[in-house]
Amino acid sequence: MSLIPATILTGFLGSGKTTLLKRVLSEAHGQKIAVIENEFGEENIDSDILVSDTKEQIVQMSNGCICCTIREDLRATLTDLAERRRKGELEFDRIVIETTGLADPGPVAQTFFMDDEIAESYLLDSILTLVDVKHAQQQLDDRQEARRQVGFADQIFLSKTDLVAPGDTEALVQRLKRMNPRAPLKAVHFGEVALSEVFDLRGFNLNAKLEIDPDFLKADDDHDHDRGHDHEHGEHCDHPSHHHAHDDDVKSFVFRAERPFNPAKLEEFLGTMVNIYGPRMLRYKGVLQVQGFDRKVIFQGVHQLMGSDVGPAWAEGEARTSKMVFIGIDLPKDIFDQGLAQCLM
Repeated sequence: MSLIPATILTGFLGSGKTTLLKRVLSEAHGQKIAVIENEFGEENIDSDILVSDTKEQIVQMSNGCICCTIREDLRATLTDLAERRRKGELEFDRIVIETTGLADPGPVAQTFFMDDEIAESYLLDSILTLVDVKHAQQQLDDRQEARRQVGFADQIFLSKTDLVAPGDTEALVQRLKRMNPRAPLKAVHFGEVALSEVFDLRGFNLNAKLEIDPDFLKADDDHDHDRGHDHEHGEHCDHPSHHHAHDDDVKSFVFRAERPFNPAKLEEFLGTMVNIYGPRMLRYKGVLQVQGFDRKVIFQGVHQLMGSDVGPAWAEGEARTSKMVFIGIDLPKDIFDQGLAQCLM
Protein backbone atom coordinates (compact mmCIF):
# COMPACT_ATOMS: atom_id res chain seq x y z
CA MET A 1 0.00 0.00 0.00
CA SER A 2 1.43 3.38 -0.92
CA LEU A 3 2.39 5.90 1.76
CA ILE A 4 -0.27 8.31 2.98
CA PRO A 5 0.71 11.94 2.18
CA ALA A 6 0.62 14.25 5.21
CA THR A 7 0.45 18.05 5.24
CA ILE A 8 1.09 20.21 8.31
CA LEU A 9 -0.97 23.42 8.31
CA THR A 10 0.38 26.03 10.69
CA GLY A 11 0.20 29.77 11.28
CA PHE A 12 -0.27 32.13 14.20
CA LEU A 13 -3.63 32.63 15.93
CA GLY A 14 -6.21 34.18 13.60
CA SER A 15 -4.17 33.77 10.42
CA GLY A 16 -6.95 31.90 8.59
CA LYS A 17 -5.96 28.23 8.90
CA THR A 18 -9.50 26.98 9.39
CA THR A 19 -10.80 29.12 6.52
CA LEU A 20 -8.19 27.64 4.20
CA LEU A 21 -8.85 24.11 5.46
CA LYS A 22 -12.61 24.47 5.06
CA ARG A 23 -12.08 25.69 1.51
CA VAL A 24 -9.84 22.71 0.69
CA LEU A 25 -12.29 20.23 2.23
CA SER A 26 -15.32 21.61 0.42
CA GLU A 27 -13.68 21.70 -3.02
CA ALA A 28 -14.78 18.97 -5.41
CA HIS A 29 -11.42 17.28 -5.78
CA GLY A 30 -12.63 13.73 -5.24
CA GLN A 31 -10.11 13.09 -2.46
CA LYS A 32 -11.01 11.96 1.04
CA ILE A 33 -8.99 13.89 3.59
CA ALA A 34 -8.56 12.99 7.25
CA VAL A 35 -7.97 16.04 9.44
CA ILE A 36 -6.15 16.01 12.75
CA GLU A 37 -7.14 19.14 14.60
CA ASN A 38 -5.45 20.56 17.61
CA GLU A 39 -6.71 23.54 19.60
CA PHE A 40 -6.31 24.77 23.15
CA GLY A 41 -9.09 24.04 25.61
CA GLU A 42 -11.75 21.40 25.85
CA GLU A 43 -14.21 22.91 23.40
CA ASN A 44 -13.14 22.56 19.80
CA ILE A 45 -15.14 25.10 17.82
CA ASP A 46 -13.28 24.57 14.54
CA SER A 47 -14.35 20.97 14.15
CA ASP A 48 -18.00 22.01 14.42
CA ILE A 49 -17.47 24.41 11.53
CA LEU A 50 -15.71 21.74 9.49
CA VAL A 51 -17.81 18.69 10.26
CA SER A 52 -21.11 20.40 9.53
CA ASP A 53 -20.67 20.41 5.78
CA THR A 54 -18.01 17.85 4.89
CA LYS A 55 -17.68 14.09 5.02
CA GLU A 56 -14.07 14.18 6.19
CA GLN A 57 -12.67 12.28 9.13
CA ILE A 58 -11.98 14.87 11.83
CA VAL A 59 -9.80 13.72 14.70
CA GLN A 60 -9.64 16.10 17.65
CA MET A 61 -6.69 16.46 19.96
CA SER A 62 -7.97 18.97 22.49
CA ASN A 63 -5.06 18.86 24.86
CA GLY A 64 -3.19 21.98 24.02
CA CYS A 65 -0.28 22.44 21.73
CA ILE A 66 1.16 19.81 19.41
CA CYS A 67 4.71 20.00 20.66
CA CYS A 68 7.23 17.77 22.40
CA THR A 69 4.87 17.11 25.31
CA ILE A 70 2.21 15.52 23.15
CA ARG A 71 4.22 14.13 20.28
CA GLU A 72 3.28 10.74 21.73
CA ASP A 73 -0.42 11.65 21.33
CA LEU A 74 0.13 12.61 17.71
CA ARG A 75 2.07 9.41 17.10
CA ALA A 76 -0.74 7.35 18.61
CA THR A 77 -3.38 9.17 16.56
CA LEU A 78 -1.45 8.67 13.32
CA THR A 79 -0.86 4.99 14.09
CA ASP A 80 -4.54 4.48 14.87
CA LEU A 81 -5.66 6.20 11.66
CA ALA A 82 -3.30 4.10 9.52
CA GLU A 83 -4.43 0.90 11.25
CA ARG A 84 -8.13 1.68 10.76
CA ARG A 85 -7.46 2.52 7.12
CA ARG A 86 -5.72 -0.83 6.59
CA LYS A 87 -8.68 -2.65 8.12
CA GLY A 88 -11.09 -0.78 5.88
CA GLU A 89 -12.83 0.95 8.80
CA LEU A 90 -11.82 4.39 7.50
CA GLU A 91 -11.34 5.55 3.97
CA PHE A 92 -9.05 8.50 3.28
CA ASP A 93 -6.38 9.46 0.73
CA ARG A 94 -4.29 11.91 2.76
CA ILE A 95 -4.16 13.68 6.11
CA VAL A 96 -3.89 17.32 7.14
CA ILE A 97 -2.66 18.23 10.62
CA GLU A 98 -3.88 21.67 11.64
CA THR A 99 -1.76 22.82 14.57
CA THR A 100 -2.79 25.34 17.15
CA GLY A 101 -1.65 28.89 16.41
CA LEU A 102 0.92 28.65 19.19
CA ALA A 103 2.62 25.47 17.96
CA ASP A 104 6.22 25.01 16.89
CA PRO A 105 5.91 22.80 13.77
CA GLY A 106 9.34 21.22 14.32
CA PRO A 107 8.38 18.38 16.66
CA VAL A 108 5.30 17.66 14.55
CA ALA A 109 7.50 17.22 11.47
CA GLN A 110 10.01 15.12 13.41
CA THR A 111 7.28 12.64 14.35
CA PHE A 112 7.24 11.45 10.73
CA PHE A 113 10.94 10.56 10.75
CA MET A 114 11.68 9.44 14.31
CA ASP A 115 9.15 6.65 14.48
CA ASP A 116 9.58 3.65 12.15
CA GLU A 117 5.90 2.72 12.26
CA ILE A 118 4.84 6.22 11.21
CA ALA A 119 7.57 6.40 8.53
CA GLU A 120 6.29 3.12 7.04
CA SER A 121 2.74 4.48 6.74
CA TYR A 122 3.11 8.20 6.00
CA LEU A 123 5.05 10.53 3.78
CA LEU A 124 5.39 14.09 5.10
CA ASP A 125 4.65 16.23 2.06
CA SER A 126 5.04 19.81 3.30
CA ILE A 127 4.52 22.43 5.97
CA LEU A 128 2.14 25.22 4.93
CA THR A 129 2.26 28.44 6.95
CA LEU A 130 -0.43 31.11 6.91
CA VAL A 131 0.68 34.64 7.74
CA ASP A 132 -1.86 37.32 8.70
CA VAL A 133 -0.44 40.37 6.89
CA LYS A 134 -2.30 42.84 9.10
CA HIS A 135 -0.82 41.57 12.36
CA ALA A 136 2.30 39.69 11.21
CA GLN A 137 4.96 42.33 11.88
CA GLN A 138 3.91 42.58 15.53
CA GLN A 139 3.55 38.81 15.90
CA LEU A 140 6.99 38.22 14.39
CA ASP A 141 8.46 40.85 16.71
CA ASP A 142 6.85 39.39 19.84
CA ARG A 143 6.46 35.65 19.37
CA GLN A 144 9.12 33.09 18.60
CA GLU A 145 6.41 30.58 17.57
CA ALA A 146 5.40 32.90 14.72
CA ARG A 147 9.03 33.20 13.57
CA ARG A 148 9.52 29.42 13.73
CA GLN A 149 6.37 28.83 11.72
CA VAL A 150 7.84 31.01 8.97
CA GLY A 151 11.24 29.33 9.21
CA PHE A 152 9.77 25.84 8.78
CA ALA A 153 7.48 26.67 5.87
CA ASP A 154 7.64 25.02 2.46
CA GLN A 155 4.89 27.38 1.23
CA ILE A 156 3.74 30.65 2.81
CA PHE A 157 0.21 31.95 2.24
CA LEU A 158 -0.45 35.63 3.04
CA SER A 159 -3.94 36.32 4.36
CA LYS A 160 -5.77 39.66 4.86
CA THR A 161 -3.69 41.51 2.25
CA ASP A 162 -6.83 43.53 1.45
CA LEU A 163 -6.65 45.12 4.92
CA VAL A 164 -3.23 46.76 4.53
CA ALA A 165 -1.50 49.15 2.12
CA PRO A 166 0.58 47.54 -0.66
CA GLY A 167 3.76 49.06 0.78
CA ASP A 168 3.15 47.33 4.11
CA THR A 169 2.67 44.00 2.37
CA GLU A 170 5.88 44.52 0.39
CA ALA A 171 7.86 45.30 3.57
CA LEU A 172 6.52 42.12 5.19
CA VAL A 173 7.33 40.05 2.09
CA GLN A 174 10.95 41.25 2.20
CA ARG A 175 11.17 40.36 5.88
CA LEU A 176 9.73 36.88 5.30
CA LYS A 177 12.19 36.28 2.45
CA ARG A 178 15.12 37.15 4.67
CA MET A 179 13.82 34.65 7.20
CA ASN A 180 13.01 31.90 4.69
CA PRO A 181 14.13 32.30 1.06
CA ARG A 182 13.08 28.78 0.06
CA ALA A 183 9.32 29.05 0.61
CA PRO A 184 7.24 30.56 -2.21
CA LEU A 185 4.90 33.36 -1.06
CA LYS A 186 1.34 33.72 -2.26
CA ALA A 187 -1.54 35.95 -1.21
CA VAL A 188 -4.83 34.12 -0.55
CA HIS A 189 -8.25 35.70 -0.26
CA PHE A 190 -10.53 33.93 2.24
CA GLY A 191 -8.69 30.67 1.76
CA GLU A 192 -9.17 30.55 -2.00
CA VAL A 193 -6.16 28.67 -3.28
CA ALA A 194 -5.55 26.02 -5.95
CA LEU A 195 -5.10 22.51 -4.58
CA SER A 196 -1.90 22.21 -6.59
CA GLU A 197 -0.44 24.83 -4.23
CA VAL A 198 -1.56 22.93 -1.13
CA PHE A 199 -0.94 19.24 -1.82
CA ASP A 200 1.89 17.21 -3.37
CA LEU A 201 4.43 20.01 -2.95
CA ARG A 202 7.20 17.57 -1.99
CA GLY A 203 8.70 19.95 0.50
CA PHE A 204 10.37 17.06 2.33
CA ASN A 205 12.58 15.02 0.03
CA LEU A 206 14.28 12.87 2.63
CA ASN A 207 12.79 9.89 0.84
CA ALA A 208 15.13 8.61 -1.86
CA LYS A 209 12.27 7.72 -4.22
CA LEU A 210 11.09 11.29 -4.57
CA GLU A 211 12.15 13.38 -7.49
CA ILE A 212 14.42 16.24 -6.53
CA ASP A 213 13.52 19.82 -7.31
CA PRO A 214 16.80 21.33 -8.51
CA ASP A 215 15.35 24.85 -8.48
CA PHE A 216 14.51 25.05 -4.80
CA LEU A 217 16.80 28.03 -4.41
CA LYS A 218 15.08 30.01 -7.15
CA ALA A 219 13.47 32.02 -4.38
CA ASP A 220 16.91 33.19 -3.44
CA ASP A 221 18.00 33.94 -6.99
CA ASP A 222 15.03 34.96 -9.06
CA HIS A 223 12.02 36.11 -7.10
CA ASP A 224 13.00 39.73 -7.12
CA HIS A 225 14.21 40.15 -10.68
CA ASP A 226 10.99 41.79 -11.70
CA ARG A 227 11.60 44.41 -9.07
CA GLY A 228 15.10 45.09 -10.29
CA HIS A 229 16.88 43.43 -7.36
CA ASP A 230 19.03 40.45 -8.17
CA HIS A 231 20.94 39.89 -4.99
CA GLU A 232 20.50 37.63 -2.02
CA HIS A 233 18.03 38.87 0.55
CA GLY A 234 20.31 38.02 3.42
CA GLU A 235 21.92 40.09 6.09
CA HIS A 236 23.74 42.18 3.47
CA CYS A 237 20.47 43.46 2.11
CA ASP A 238 20.32 47.21 2.48
CA HIS A 239 17.17 48.48 0.88
CA PRO A 240 16.36 51.70 2.72
CA SER A 241 12.76 50.61 3.21
CA HIS A 242 13.64 47.84 5.60
CA HIS A 243 17.34 48.00 6.40
CA HIS A 244 17.84 46.57 9.89
CA ALA A 245 14.23 47.32 10.71
CA HIS A 246 13.85 43.86 12.23
CA ASP A 247 16.62 41.81 13.74
CA ASP A 248 14.76 38.50 13.74
CA ASP A 249 16.33 35.54 15.49
CA VAL A 250 15.08 33.33 12.64
CA LYS A 251 17.34 34.10 9.69
CA SER A 252 18.53 32.38 6.55
CA PHE A 253 21.83 32.37 4.76
CA VAL A 254 23.10 30.75 1.60
CA PHE A 255 26.48 29.14 0.97
CA ARG A 256 27.71 28.75 -2.60
CA ALA A 257 30.86 27.10 -3.93
CA GLU A 258 32.36 26.41 -7.35
CA ARG A 259 34.80 23.73 -6.14
CA PRO A 260 33.53 20.24 -5.22
CA PHE A 261 33.16 19.15 -1.60
CA ASN A 262 35.35 16.51 0.02
CA PRO A 263 32.61 14.05 1.12
CA ALA A 264 34.31 12.84 4.32
CA LYS A 265 35.10 16.37 5.52
CA LEU A 266 31.60 17.61 4.69
CA GLU A 267 29.91 14.76 6.52
CA GLU A 268 32.06 15.31 9.59
CA PHE A 269 31.50 19.08 9.62
CA LEU A 270 27.72 18.88 9.12
CA GLY A 271 27.49 16.15 11.77
CA THR A 272 29.31 18.40 14.23
CA MET A 273 27.09 21.40 13.42
CA VAL A 274 23.93 19.33 13.83
CA ASN A 275 25.17 18.05 17.21
CA ILE A 276 25.86 21.57 18.43
CA TYR A 277 23.16 23.65 16.76
CA GLY A 278 20.55 21.01 15.81
CA PRO A 279 17.69 22.37 17.95
CA ARG A 280 18.23 25.81 16.37
CA MET A 281 18.52 24.52 12.78
CA LEU A 282 14.93 24.69 11.53
CA ARG A 283 15.36 23.71 7.88
CA TYR A 284 18.40 23.27 5.68
CA LYS A 285 18.84 21.98 2.18
CA GLY A 286 21.45 21.81 -0.54
CA VAL A 287 22.25 20.75 -4.08
CA LEU A 288 25.94 19.84 -3.99
CA GLN A 289 28.87 18.99 -6.21
CA VAL A 290 30.73 16.26 -4.34
CA GLN A 291 34.07 14.69 -5.30
CA GLY A 292 33.58 11.15 -6.61
CA PHE A 293 29.93 11.66 -7.63
CA ASP A 294 29.06 12.45 -11.24
CA ARG A 295 25.51 13.41 -10.23
CA LYS A 296 24.14 16.11 -7.95
CA VAL A 297 24.05 15.22 -4.27
CA ILE A 298 20.96 16.48 -2.45
CA PHE A 299 20.91 16.91 1.28
CA GLN A 300 18.35 18.34 3.66
CA GLY A 301 17.32 18.24 7.25
CA VAL A 302 15.08 19.37 10.08
CA HIS A 303 16.70 20.03 13.45
CA GLN A 304 18.98 17.04 14.19
CA LEU A 305 17.55 14.89 11.39
CA MET A 306 19.67 15.01 8.26
CA GLY A 307 19.54 12.96 5.08
CA SER A 308 21.35 12.98 1.76
CA ASP A 309 20.76 11.31 -1.55
CA VAL A 310 22.14 11.15 -5.08
CA GLY A 311 20.01 13.36 -7.33
CA PRO A 312 19.77 13.95 -11.08
CA ALA A 313 22.74 14.31 -13.41
CA TRP A 314 24.22 17.74 -14.05
CA ALA A 315 22.81 19.07 -17.30
CA GLU A 316 25.17 19.61 -20.21
CA GLY A 317 26.71 23.05 -19.87
CA GLU A 318 25.23 23.56 -16.38
CA ALA A 319 27.54 25.29 -13.91
CA ARG A 320 28.45 22.75 -11.22
CA THR A 321 27.85 25.10 -8.33
CA SER A 322 26.99 23.87 -4.85
CA LYS A 323 24.21 25.82 -3.14
CA MET A 324 23.09 25.35 0.44
CA VAL A 325 20.48 27.26 2.39
CA PHE A 326 20.26 27.23 6.18
CA ILE A 327 17.25 28.58 8.10
CA GLY A 328 17.62 28.74 11.85
CA ILE A 329 17.54 30.61 15.13
CA ASP A 330 20.64 32.76 15.64
CA LEU A 331 22.90 30.41 13.67
CA PRO A 332 26.54 31.61 13.44
CA LYS A 333 26.85 32.25 9.70
CA ASP A 334 30.61 32.88 9.92
CA ILE A 335 31.27 29.49 11.55
CA PHE A 336 29.21 27.71 8.89
CA ASP A 337 30.86 29.67 6.07
CA GLN A 338 34.40 28.98 7.32
CA GLY A 339 33.70 25.34 8.09
CA LEU A 340 32.05 24.62 4.74
CA ALA A 341 34.86 26.40 2.89
CA GLN A 342 37.35 24.09 4.60
CA CYS A 343 35.39 21.06 3.31
CA LEU A 344 36.03 21.97 -0.34
CA MET A 345 38.59 20.13 -2.45
